[in-house]
Amino acid sequence: MLHTNSEGLYEEIMLVIRAFDAESEEFTHYFSCSGGKFLNSIEYNGEFYDFEEEYKAENDLVFKRLAKRSAKLSFYKVLSKFKGDLPWGALTGIRPTKLAYTELSGGSDYKKLFKEMCVSKENTALVTRVLKAQEEIYKKGGQDLYVSLPFCPTKCDYCSFITAPVEKTKIYVEDYINCLIKEINSVKPYLKNLRSIYVGGGTPFVLENSQLTPIYAAINALLDKKPEFTVEAGRPDVFTDEKLKSAKEYGVTRICVNPQSFNDETLKKIGRKHNAVQTLQAYEAALNYGFDINLDLIAGLADETPKDFEKSLSTAISLNPANITVHTLSLKSGAKLKEETKKLNVKGIGEMISISREMLTQAGYEPYYLYRQKYQAGGLENVGWAKPDKVCVYNVDTMEEISSNIAVGANGISKRYFSDEDRIERYAAPKDIPTYINKINEIILKRNELFK
Repeated sequence: MLHTNSEGLYEEIMLVIRAFDAESEEFTHYFSCSGGKFLNSIEYNGEFYDFEEEYKAENDLVFKRLAKRSAKLSFYKVLSKFKGDLPWGALTGIRPTKLAYTELSGGSDYKKLFKEMCVSKENTALVTRVLKAQEEIYKKGGQDLYVSLPFCPTKCDYCSFITAPVEKTKIYVEDYINCLIKEINSVKPYLKNLRSIYVGGGTPFVLENSQLTPIYAAINALLDKKPEFTVEAGRPDVFTDEKLKSAKEYGVTRICVNPQSFNDETLKKIGRKHNAVQTLQAYEAALNYGFDINLDLIAGLADETPKDFEKSLSTAISLNPANITVHTLSLKSGAKLKEETKKLNVKGIGEMISISREMLTQAGYEPYYLYRQKYQAGGLENVGWAKPDKVCVYNVDTMEEISSNIAVGANGISKRYFSDEDRIERYAAPKDIPTYINKINEIILKRNELFK
């Protein structure tokens, strides 16, 4: 339990305490600032620890950011003394690359900051590689379109999305598609610089081809030119040649195939209805149409060992896709896994991620985006890897938050980026599908207000 005199620092400090799995332990914290110095005094395990740090803040916003950083680092230094280091040090709860860009824009060296925040040399080097991979497409101020199709064959144990098995939601599909097309049509007046399109889910390919093509047609009607166009087709058991052919005809350039593992026993345990052979078949079918293909893998699934994960990764690499995304298993609100597990203690998770970095680098891939989540096994991260010239624009724009994201569909979170002020305003559509359908006109009106 944490007792602090500064409620504004409470949540930030708790991120560090949770990272060390120390929520049940007692902490007393006193924060003050005077004479251009922060003071953090911590009582833990019957001992007192004092940390003094100089700061310079030109405004209140910077002051708050530096105060949070100071408090987190103080707690990290105390807890790491007893429990060991974390790979990302005191950088809990933030996007490392975004912090690096913030430091660079202010004329500071992010590598120096990362060292002060106890980030490992390996992870600092990883961030440097990501920034290098983003150089050619890192441009502030564009637009991206996200289209939400929240339908799946089944719901996986680790999934926190609003999806439900399509057998339970199919009564809403036709009405949902009609509303979605209405919403897509409504965004045309404020499309100015569309860089990418992403149709996600869920598992979009779980819908029939006759249901998907009107959605593609509505998207195409918005376009003056052809941007990067991704469909997160999803699980291989819903792929058909007809769906792939239609996607190609409507301008889709990139397909996501999501095996998560090439271990059949693991797939059964997480609630999948396909096997590894079906993944290989789906991949070959998509490749025949010339798509850039992304394969998703998750490290830490269902008691897998580093050897199990290495086998899946080796299979993915052998296919030579444009992108491979390596996720670290995370406890997410709304997921069955989180209901059954309080803390992820995945044996060998650090080795799995180390293996992925080594093997993917050797195979000619470069890390081009990364992000972290709460309650992630080992305090690790998710990384997208790309072949040269195959970096996904949508992922860079959304992860770095450098563009406006126009989101349509249930649980779509639209973000308007004001580049001159480097800030974002958001509008979130309802998560519940029936509510989305019933409130479609109100949703369109409110989202239009954001972008007008």
